[in-house]
Amino acid sequence: MTHANVYRYFPSKEALFEEVTASWLRPLEARLREAADGADPAYDKLERMLLAIHRVYRQKLETDSALFDLLIGALDKARGSARKHRARVQSEIQRVVEEGVASGAFAMTDQRRALSLIFDAGHRFIHPLALRLDASTTGAVLEARFERIIALVLRALRSGRI
Repeated sequence: MTHANVYRYFPSKEALFEEVTASWLRPLEARLREAADGADPAYDKLERMLLAIHRVYRQKLETDSALFDLLIGALDKARGSARKHRARVQSEIQRVVEEGVASGAFAMTDQRRALSLIFDAGHRFIHPLALRLDASTTGAVLEARFERIIALVLRALRSGRI
C-alpha cells in the first residue's frame, strides 16, 4: 500500500497509530465485557479480569514491543485510544465491584474505596508503564506475585477491612 493510499483513510500518522493501538486493545476489552457479563461470582470475575489485563499487556510487551510502545505513547500523550481503553477497563471492573457489593460477595460497600484498592494494588501488574519497568522480570515470577496481590485484594473486599 502506498503512503498516499494510507492517508486516504487516516489524516495523519498519529491517527493511524491511534487506530492500530485501539485495534489490538479491542479483544481485551471484549474479554473484560464477557467476564463481567458472566454468571461466575464477582470475586472470580475480578480475578479473571485482572489476570487477563496483565497477560495481554505482558504478552504484547514480549512479542511485539513496537505495538506495546504505541500504547505507552498514547498514555504519555493522553490520546483518545488510551483514554477510552482506560475508561472501558475501569467501567467493566466497576460493574463487577457493584455486582459484588449488591450480591453480598464483597463486604466493602464503599465502591470508590474498593476501586482504589484494586487499581492501587494492581498498578505494578496492569499499568503498561510499570510493566515496561519490569520487562526483565520473568513472566511467571511477575504473574505469581500478582496472584498473591489479587488474593489479598479479594480478601479485603470480602472482609470489608484493609
